[in-house]
Amino acid sequence: MMTRKTGIAGALSALALTASLATPAAAEDDTFKIGVITFLSGQAAESFGVPAWNGGKLLVDMLNEGGKLPAPYDTVGFGGMKIEVVVVDEAGGATKQVQEFRNLVQREEVDAVVGYVSSGDCLAIPPVADELKAFTILYDCGTPRVFEDNSFEYVFRTAAHATMDNVSLARYLKSRDFDVPSFAGLNQDYAWGQDSWADFKGAMSQLYPDAEEKTALFPKFGAGQYGTEISALLREKPALVHSSNWGGDLQGFLIQATARGLHKRSQLVLAAGDHVIPQLQDKMPDGIFLGARGVNGLAANARGGELKELTDTMWTAYEAEYDTFPVQAPFRMWQAIFGLKTAVEKAMADNGGTKPTDEQLAAAMSGLAWDAPSGRIEMALAGGHQAIQPNAIGTTKWNTETGKMELVDVEYYNARCVNPPEGMKSAEWLAQGFPGAQCD
Repeated sequence: MMTRKTGIAGALSALALTASLATPAAAEDDTFKIGVITFLSGQAAESFGVPAWNGGKLLVDMLNEGGKLPAPYDTVGFGGMKIEVVVVDEAGGATKQVQEFRNLVQREEVDAVVGYVSSGDCLAIPPVADELKAFTILYDCGTPRVFEDNSFEYVFRTAAHATMDNVSLARYLKSRDFDVPSFAGLNQDYAWGQDSWADFKGAMSQLYPDAEEKTALFPKFGAGQYGTEISALLREKPALVHSSNWGGDLQGFLIQATARGLHKRSQLVLAAGDHVIPQLQDKMPDGIFLGARGVNGLAANARGGELKELTDTMWTAYEAEYDTFPVQAPFRMWQAIFGLKTAVEKAMADNGGTKPTDEQLAAAMSGLAWDAPSGRIEMALAGGHQAIQPNAIGTTKWNTETGKMELVDVEYYNARCVNPPEGMKSAEWLAQGFPGAQCD
């Protein structure tokens, strides 16, 4: 993934661990300081962490300049305050990230924290955020457990959790009358992979009750080599193989699986697969059913509607800056920052125009709704702390004329079709047959 046309190494060298995007001479009350945590090194950096920060830095630059975005995002910064950012590498595991979080809040004195790709990190941080009373946005991680197993006062997730991804895949199969006599899964062995597989199985049990579950494989995160697992899948011969793998794990699996012809024997369905397209290009085979954890990436670019101007503005700016198209990670960073801007300005309007406290920010964010390039984001679950959003699934097809991957046969799902209702855990919603689902 190119970064400011110099590559990842140049981006990391320029970023180091902190990046100041505000005027150095600005007074404290004239700036709003954000701690941003995302992978800048390791196997999750190339397709997730660095693109996410590329998108975040681009948006912060545009907001600080003002007048670069459609209303209501055309005003400077957050309520006139210039935005300053401290960037932290998410690599190193949950224990390290807890310490980095404490440093951001207690030493750097950030006004808000936006971060975390890893579901493990997202499970570790919220108790600490509430302990420190630090306003925190989880921008990416997918495990439903964050708010379904706990409640937090200062923590919000501005992206839908993984249940949406897997319900959408199952609905896509059904709407296309795809025959699924059997299915199998290959997912990473930690919260994200385990929860994704459970959600996909739950959705399939409702829409394909007669389908046979062949095997469920859980290689460790960062395994890299999947020869044993691919052999098992070829031997079992499932009609369909589900995977929520991401980052280098997904790239490795796809390269090794297609080399052995797995995609020709089983339909591959990827819950979060769009982000490896820029790396794989035509090495990603045609015919994969693919999601992007929201109406993100190629699915967003193909969509019209009221938000097209905002989507096109961000898409064009990102392509011009980084010589590649934005995949899901920048989209989720954008919806987090747009949501933070909306919350800050709402809190300021409610409190006489002063810079909001953590408590005031939390009150403003609870139950909030705003527009992002990925669609309408609504903090509709977990007492107003968990977002729902629309989703899309499409089929990969390489365009030989343009030399680019496309998504064809894209289907869009409204948020209340593929997300559980307030007060109901995902597993219960799936087991009961999607009660309350509002599908077109």
